[in-house]
Amino acid sequence: MGDLIRILVAIILPPLGVFLQVGFGKDFWINILLTLLGYIPGIVHAVWVIARK
Repeated sequence: MGDLIRILVAIILPPLGVFLQVGFGKDFWINILLTLLGYIPGIVHAVWVIARK
């Protein structure tokens, strides 16, 4: 159930979803960059980070 909530948050605000999964790690900063470059790449990366766990 927790991953489902994180995925929903990641769709709305990708960096927050990654932060809830891994904290302030390199994945968080990569996601910030991807979200700034394009919203869709940020979502894809966030869902990948959450599903990878």
